[in-house]
Amino acid sequence: MSMRSKPNRRRTTTPRRDGKIVVRGVQRDRPDLRKLSRAVIAMTQAEAEREAQAQQEHKGIERRPEDSTDE
Repeated sequence: MSMRSKPNRRRTTTPRRDGKIVVRGVQRDRPDLRKLSRAVIAMTQAEAEREAQAQQEHKGIERRPEDSTDE
């Protein structure tokens, strides 16, 4: 029996300087509903956080003490 080693199948990665991420879809007969629902929930939570942060910033601008002296 010869002791052959398996070829190294590990892909060499080069560092990307442009910061782009490539996503390729895989067609399936049925979508993974659990994964899809987690993605939708995460997107909705992120949107709610952005809206809440924008609302807090808007309230902070309205309640500035220097603005209230002009009334």
